[in-house]
Amino acid sequence: FCDMAYRVIYIMGVSSCGKTTIGKRLGKALGLPFFDGDDFHPTENIEKMRDGQPLNDDDRAGWLASIHGFVQQHLLTGSLIVACSALKEKYRTTLTADLEGEVSWVVLVGSYSLLLKRALLRKNHFMPASLLQSQLDTLELPSYGQHIDIALGKKKIVENIVENTPI
Repeated sequence: FCDMAYRVIYIMGVSSCGKTTIGKRLGKALGLPFFDGDDFHPTENIEKMRDGQPLNDDDRAGWLASIHGFVQQHLLTGSLIVACSALKEKYRTTLTADLEGEVSWVVLVGSYSLLLKRALLRKNHFMPASLLQSQLDTLELPSYGQHIDIALGKKKIVENIVENTPI
């Protein structure tokens, strides 16, 4: 994997699409470390979401810069997989700055009803189901990347990514 063009795989999508689950499974399948973008949120962002308030661009700016800095640092030692909602094109631009040709995007998409069902089933997560619609409203789907329907199921999603990621 280290000799391929893509050294960073970003798994993106709205809340409850399965970014973390797919990222962990993909990491095992490819033998790469996985990192969850949620772990980079400052406490203020988590508290805001816990209170049912959607994040705005200003809230996300430092968070995205933190993920980008971590990715750049990690690339000094190897490739990686990162889950991050990356809802807007300008967020993805921040995440890929100075990484031209090294990033592969996996875009997890699904119906509102399936996403809501998953959001309602989540336990101990700071993002309430009530914020799902705000994420969908913010989402700017990219024209690039692998777009995968979450209805396929975890195993098939990971297989599709592995098959379509040049190694």
